Amino acid sequence: MTHEHFDSAGQTFSGRAVTGTGFDNDDGSIDPQLAIALQDAGDEGGLMAALAQARLLVPIVATLAEADESGEHVVEKSTDMAVVTLTAPSGERALPVFTDTASLAAWDPEARPSPVRAELAAQAAIAEQCDVMVLDVATRSLVLRPSMVWALAQRASWRPPHLDDHVRQAVSKAVADEPDIAEARCEAGSAPGELRVVLAVRPGLTQQELQALAQRVGEQIATDGETRARIDGLAFSVVSAG
Repeated sequence: MTHEHFDSAGQTFSGRAVTGTGFDNDDGSIDPQLAIALQDAGDEGGLMAALAQARLLVPIVATLAEADESGEHVVEKSTDMAVVTLTAPSGERALPVFTDTASLAAWDPEARPSPVRAELAAQAAIAEQCDVMVLDVATRSLVLRPSMVWALAQRASWRPPHLDDHVRQAVSKAVADEPDIAEARCEAGSAPGELRVVLAVRPGLTQQELQALAQRVGEQIATDGETRARIDGLAFSVVSAG
């Protein structure tokens, strides 16, 4: 990933110390409950519950604001402090966040830690138009998917989409006016965060009709912005009803 430097509030950080965040006595250690949850990162529900209560460190780095190029050598005149974002070759943008100062130093020993609650870090990621957050990028490099970033920013409980009541209700609503669908089930998809909608349809539909049916259902699900935010991917399976 490449590095880009931004001030997430649109204001210069120059001359400001990163203090007054409510963590003035923070010793830089990982949150104890988050440390326990990270021992079983496969339990994404438990991890997200711990993250929602945790303090994270957002890296702040110095960037050249003004330079004097009148002489033989470029002379630095002033610098700003800026939030860092990462960009993958695919174009996906990420906000790096860290659990402790040791993990931050392993990535960039010159970066300054700004301690914030997880929801504020997620809100900063959204403000910077980041798709994901990456936890401890130099060590564990755990990616928090878009649905997770959204849930943290909204202070909302996170659940896998196939177990999410809001998503399940949206799917039921999306198929309500489709007479060819006898039943719709929500299942875990093949990719992390993916929702698989299994449509039980009446026999006799052509392949083209089945594709059009799935497309209509997908478009109906996508009309609700909150439902889109809770799903990291959408796939369909079609089975015969009865």
